[in-house]
Amino acid sequence: RLEFDYGEPLTGGPVDRGFDSFFGMHASLDIQPYFYIKDDVAVMPPTERVDASDSVGGKEDWNRIQGAFWRAGDIAPDFKHAEVTPRFASEACKVIESHDGKKPLFLYLALPSPHTPWLPAEKFVGKSDAGMYGDFVMTVDSIVGQVLKSLDKAGMSDNTLVVFSSDNGPVWYDKDTEKFGHQSVGPLRGIKASVWEGGHRVPFIMRWPGHIEAGIKTEHTIAFADVFATLAEIAGQNEITKGTADDSVSFLKTLLHPDQQQPPRPPILHAGQVIRDGDWKLINTKGSRGFNSERGVKYGIELYNLRTDLSETKNLADEMPDKVESLRAKIRMILEDSAESP
Repeated sequence: RLEFDYGEPLTGGPVDRGFDSFFGMHASLDIQPYFYIKDDVAVMPPTERVDASDSVGGKEDWNRIQGAFWRAGDIAPDFKHAEVTPRFASEACKVIESHDGKKPLFLYLALPSPHTPWLPAEKFVGKSDAGMYGDFVMTVDSIVGQVLKSLDKAGMSDNTLVVFSSDNGPVWYDKDTEKFGHQSVGPLRGIKASVWEGGHRVPFIMRWPGHIEAGIKTEHTIAFADVFATLAEIAGQNEITKGTADDSVSFLKTLLHPDQQQPPRPPILHAGQVIRDGDWKLINTKGSRGFNSERGVKYGIELYNLRTDLSETKNLADEMPDKVESLRAKIRMILEDSAESP
């Protein structure tokens, strides 16, 4: 067992990389040790132990890595799993309400939910008709509402760009859909960790009064990396140093002028094996399909046109070998270019 001195600064975190302050934890809410960090110091060291938790069996009988799942480990006396998401929201609201609204503010609120453990607030238990997960999503929705109300209270709503999104798809199996009549990924194939669309295509919502028209939608393809260039352009920083977010492409034009077609984004490459180029997507590997994978199954090369087949039901790889080879060539070109970059 490793020993740590929690009285020493925890270096390399947000305050060492440009943030004025930080409140959070070191990982997701199911990974020990469990303790809060303020700036670069543990609020209280994890001097106690907590048993593992899951929701296998019982009323809803979830998979071991679903439900109220966390691992056994060290825990701080002031750390209670069910209180973490509300605590994060409270800390974020404090930052907003104590800020001078005449000065710029960048707030990054990385909620530990609705990742496991699923711990919905009591007032939402049983309200979603989609079990603990649905109830927890309702809790997250309520948390977002609290943050927006803080912006209202601080008089900052009309001059604040709000971005809401997620890091990956859900852990939601076929049995869960059958049980609750709810498909968490909608028409998409795949779940968390999959290179199918359900693994990584997530909601991306932006609110900016007076700049982004409310209620509009766009089919323009973006990647999370593009947020950097977009925010830089909004801030008037159009010159980005080479070697800093080279893969980031601003989509500000799409936000401000949705009626004007922005040029298609350059190809997006994942792990050197999966490429999205316009409507086309090539999965150039026979390996794992993430949490969907069946033990021992080797998948084939897959080619899809996402405009006509968003659910990825018709593999065109055998019918269109030239397209497969064209996309493979683009993969090689991107990898070669990346190898030459700083």
